[in-house]
Amino acid sequence: MGLRKTPEDRQRAVDGDLRAASQRIAADIRDQILSGDIKPGEDIPSTSELVREFNASTTAVQNAMRTLKDEGLITSQKGRTTIARESRMRVMRPANFFAPAEPGQPYRWIAEAQKKGLAAVSELLDVEEVVPPASVVEALGIAQGGTAMLRRQLLKLDGEPAELVENYYPIEIARGTPIAEGKKVKGGVPTLLAELGFPFRRSVDRVSARTPTADQGVYLKMPVGELPVLRTFRTVYSDNDRVIEVTIMAKAGHLYELEYEITNDQLTH
Repeated sequence: MGLRKTPEDRQRAVDGDLRAASQRIAADIRDQILSGDIKPGEDIPSTSELVREFNASTTAVQNAMRTLKDEGLITSQKGRTTIARESRMRVMRPANFFAPAEPGQPYRWIAEAQKKGLAAVSELLDVEEVVPPASVVEALGIAQGGTAMLRRQLLKLDGEPAELVENYYPIEIARGTPIAEGKKVKGGVPTLLAELGFPFRRSVDRVSARTPTADQGVYLKMPVGELPVLRTFRTVYSDNDRVIEVTIMAKAGHLYELEYEITNDQLTH
């Protein structure tokens, strides 16, 4: 494997980087693995080579390798140098999940995962009436101190946590419906909302990278370190621009990418 930067290029970058050397080394190699520049099964340079490449100490290189092993990106095999593992990076296409499920079909998120040969499950964690965070209060347009119905779930792919999801619904829509019950909604909530007269019309996503909260770190099994979660704040609208759902989703930032497709028709309107 040839590292992409020369020692001179790397030193110019390092001069303005206040992170510890081990963090810089881990970040550089992590990026190459996730970008496909380092292929699965390909050897990682030896400690002595990395010491020279990064102008770093042996301890810094060893700490960086330990971090990448904890993240599941590299592994050591008997009689071989350290090698890159098969990347677990997945591409998510949010637009595929909005429409209500077809009759007799599972929730869209599960159906889309099954098309890729993945075993997908949704584990319902909480259903309760709560005073939501300020950002949700503003998006739902409810009074300060007002409540919303929260449904929190953990989505898993092949047995591993994929996404922690908090769905908030206006009380006047959710109360007295299966949304407020402590069990899964057949076909998913989008299907039920459409049946209640609140079909999906459009949504707005705000995506950011943040340090994981305690809950996110535990549920998503985030490795100890500097890795962020990819946070999506989604506002869903029905007819007359009525907000019918606000969702906060968190995924491990080093394992997922979001893909949005924009058509020429969308660009001209």
